[in-house]
Amino acid sequence: MHGKGAWRKESPIFSACKRRRSVAKGFTDEDDALLAELGVESEAKTASSRTPREERIIAGFEEIQRFVEEHGRAPQHGEDHDIFERLYAVRLDRLRDQADCRALIEPLDHQRLLAGAESSAASRVEDLDDDELLAQLGVDEAAPGGITELRHVRSAADKRAAEEIANRERCKDFDRFKPLFEAVQKDLEIGARITQPIRKDAGFLKTSITTGEFFILGGQTVYVAEVGDVFKAPNGESDARLRVIYSNGTESNLLLRSLQRALYKDETSRRISEPSAGPLFSNVSDADDLASGSIYVLRSKSDTPIVSANRDLVHKIGVTGGDIERRIANAKLDPTFLMAEVEVAATYKLYNINRTRLENLIHRIFGPARLDIEIKDRFGQPVIPREWFLVPLPVIDEAIDKITDGTIENYVYDPSIAKLREVGTSG
Repeated sequence: MHGKGAWRKESPIFSACKRRRSVAKGFTDEDDALLAELGVESEAKTASSRTPREERIIAGFEEIQRFVEEHGRAPQHGEDHDIFERLYAVRLDRLRDQADCRALIEPLDHQRLLAGAESSAASRVEDLDDDELLAQLGVDEAAPGGITELRHVRSAADKRAAEEIANRERCKDFDRFKPLFEAVQKDLEIGARITQPIRKDAGFLKTSITTGEFFILGGQTVYVAEVGDVFKAPNGESDARLRVIYSNGTESNLLLRSLQRALYKDETSRRISEPSAGPLFSNVSDADDLASGSIYVLRSKSDTPIVSANRDLVHKIGVTGGDIERRIANAKLDPTFLMAEVEVAATYKLYNINRTRLENLIHRIFGPARLDIEIKDRFGQPVIPREWFLVPLPVIDEAIDKITDGTIENYVYDPSIAKLREVGTSG
């Protein structure tokens, strides 16, 4: 179906005939016996009685059959499918439509492809020769690489991505929105806001998208700056036009349902909570909360001089997603726990928060009071634990409270007074 004899050149029938002609020339009886052992016929075959057009039709149909064997279905139309699948689908339609073609290949049709649905008017390609058809599908057969090299053909995903980019434009008043993105990022770092996965089964609807909402989509923070008037979409559902600002300084006018669909499709998408979303740490979670773990505060039973002299001040502060008791079960064998038994001084249950980021925040707050100690592990290798601090337990409680209510950014820990101190004030 390529035209210019291309199908015949690539046809397995053509290749088999060529091999057999070579076998039939100049072989001895011994050669014939060896070929027979290998299952190769050495007798010269009579010339094919088929015309070049018939050979081309059969070869084209065999390619369709190979596709069906590999994919378990007939080739289909549509831009979501591979270019070659679309080519095979058009070819199969034409074979079904032409009586002489059907008569020729029906004896070969063990997959009952000719009995498939008739081609629709939208998918039929009338009166195109092979070159014209390939040109329409974006295949340059004369180019290096032949039919395997595609020119000017974009996948459906490429087209959708291009359309999405094309629909975005530079946000001319981004200076208005930049402080909002910076504030959100800061809130996330200190724990004043949390990110929650978009879960369709949890009832995330178009009505959940309102003015002032922040989301994470495709690695960008997304701000819903405006929600237009509600209107009826062609499918009868309500919809609205949005003005959406992206953290990279671009914007787009999306439909509510388009943003909702994009959030569902992106497995990494998140919804960013309001600062007043409620306490992050509690012993009771809401139905939709996702448990993230616990903050734990440990006290060491080590007889190391600096620890034994400051037993009530030396605390290990960490965050874990597992069971705390299991975490500390082998403390006396672990230099992280000072090679000694420990006791739990306090725990704080947490939900819907990034454990690593929270732990880094806590360690930064108490960094000035980090315990400077070196411990040798059971193999005699020196280890410097990083999670032990000279901090009173009531101050740790206060810090957790301030992380919860979002005010921790205004405070630092001052070891000289063993208290949290508001930024800008002296002890």
